[in-house]
Amino acid sequence: MTRKPRELRSDEEALWRQVAKSTSPMNPARKPKVLNLQAKPKPVAENPRFEPKPFKVGETAAPRAMPNPAKPSKPIRMDKKAFGRMKRGKAKPESRIDLHGMTLAQAQTALTGFLLQAFSNEKRLVLVITGKGRHADDSDPVPHRRGVLRQHLPEWLSRPPLSSVVLEWTSAHQRHGGSGAFYVYLSRRR
Repeated sequence: MTRKPRELRSDEEALWRQVAKSTSPMNPARKPKVLNLQAKPKPVAENPRFEPKPFKVGETAAPRAMPNPAKPSKPIRMDKKAFGRMKRGKAKPESRIDLHGMTLAQAQTALTGFLLQAFSNEKRLVLVITGKGRHADDSDPVPHRRGVLRQHLPEWLSRPPLSSVVLEWTSAHQRHGGSGAFYVYLSRRR
């Protein structure tokens, strides 16, 4: 709902006309624009109606693509050469933490403390091992996600207080744990 502009009172309109008469144009050759004191309401765009796709009973839905936690969703914020070395496993992590066997709450607390400590010790590249997750039993009727810690790590790194210390993160090279580990590149202390 748009708000209607208030109408000018007669004394306000008279004052405006008096001010407008007392001014002189900066470029006399240019034609003056006529000021319309009555505002026009903006047209309201209509929302298209949602139409669900037809389906038949017993059909299965197409599988949804799961987001890949190994890929950062934003552009690289660090030096591209250093990022390339890190991705190829050429850069050696200065410290590491293993989150295997921890609950989500324990892992988040341990990760936050570890990364803030590493940042205060002026370490730049650390290795966070989450594991790939348990292999779920295929006979279970309820589907389970693999690697809960692995799925939550990007979210933890992108929220405060870690977002202020983490410059970049990516999946580790095979020699450092592959898809079950992540390189976390920390920013410098200022």
